[in-house]
Amino acid sequence: MNARIEKTAAPDVSDADTTAPDTASGAPLADRPADARTDAATTDDESAEDELTDEEIAAELAAEREEASRAASGIGAGAAAVVSAALGLAALTGTWTGKIAAEREALIGQITTSQGGSAPQQISEIYGDAWHATALVNGVFAFLAVITAILVLTLTRPERPAWIRAVAVAGAVLGGLGVLLSGAMYFDLLLSLPTTGS
Repeated sequence: MNARIEKTAAPDVSDADTTAPDTASGAPLADRPADARTDAATTDDESAEDELTDEEIAAELAAEREEASRAASGIGAGAAAVVSAALGLAALTGTWTGKIAAEREALIGQITTSQGGSAPQQISEIYGDAWHATALVNGVFAFLAVITAILVLTLTRPERPAWIRAVAVAGAVLGGLGVLLSGAMYFDLLLSLPTTGS
């Protein structure tokens, strides 16, 4: 019996699928160059976004300088407000300068009346001039307090902290009271000089 031997054709290696997944990357070999190109394009776009033009850099620097200038002006406005309040308080409580001026006028009065003089003249020369000198010096401090407070209130920008305006208002009030009291004492409207009996 002639047996027919069937020959099975061996599988052609050339027909094998060449798009087998890459075990290292997990993606088909045919897709790897496209992915690489996509990643490179994305990286280039991000780099382009990160890079700033000269105009943008100049604008950022100008904004930083403006912000620093605003901060410096805010510090100056706060300091001026505190100074106005301190001047107003000094005008009401008295200053070392006023004390020295009063003592000087009292000394001059003693020298003037050392050769003799009536009681009203001695009171006026020794005490009255000294008190007037004190009132004058305190009035100057009060006037400076008012001027400084007005400048702070008029020149301070609205975005400045509220405490700056509050302190400036306090300085203006104290300075105004100091001006009124000093003027009243200087013109003998308040605490006038004592008189002697004739």
